[in-house]
Amino acid sequence: MKVLVTGFEPFGGESINPSWEAVKALPDEFKGATLLKVQLPVSFNKVREILPRLITKEKPDIILMTGQAGGRPNVTVERVAINVMDSTMPDNDGFIPEDKPVFEGAPDAYFATIPIKAIVKVLREAGIPAGVSNTAGTYVCNTAMFTALHTIAVSGMEAKAGFIHVPFNHAQVLDKPRPSMAQETISRAIRLALELLVE
Repeated sequence: MKVLVTGFEPFGGESINPSWEAVKALPDEFKGATLLKVQLPVSFNKVREILPRLITKEKPDIILMTGQAGGRPNVTVERVAINVMDSTMPDNDGFIPEDKPVFEGAPDAYFATIPIKAIVKVLREAGIPAGVSNTAGTYVCNTAMFTALHTIAVSGMEAKAGFIHVPFNHAQVLDKPRPSMAQETISRAIRLALELLVE
């Protein structure tokens, strides 16, 4: 079994991204599965170029994407990705899309194909604050989730895919009063989610 696991580079003035910190700490082999760990750029255009090439080349069985949702107090498993790119904040290339489709002519939305509520249950049972989120936003995280699910659909692949948002880690909020979570807890949450998906 091959699993593609992604996190994002830092953005918005941050020096780290807790999603990538969690992903890069994962082993290359996990519960009998081979993990392909990739750091995605915080770029609407680059994500739409990189992910389809990566997915069609590697043909993973599972795709688990992760990203930072600064301000959220818990780990959130995304239910749906929508065909919209819209932001007031530039991406790392300086691009600020407004009401643009991720892909022209694509469906309005795709639902995650990983078991979102089962993941939330496992995390909560492990004492990690977690919930289902019904919006992945309209920034690059949503674009990545939509791109992966669209690529799977148009390629006729059987892969399961989904997205998990994680909060700021403690180091990121030393000078701002925002919710945060220990990096060890964030990393553990991603490992537990992966464990469920692989088994």
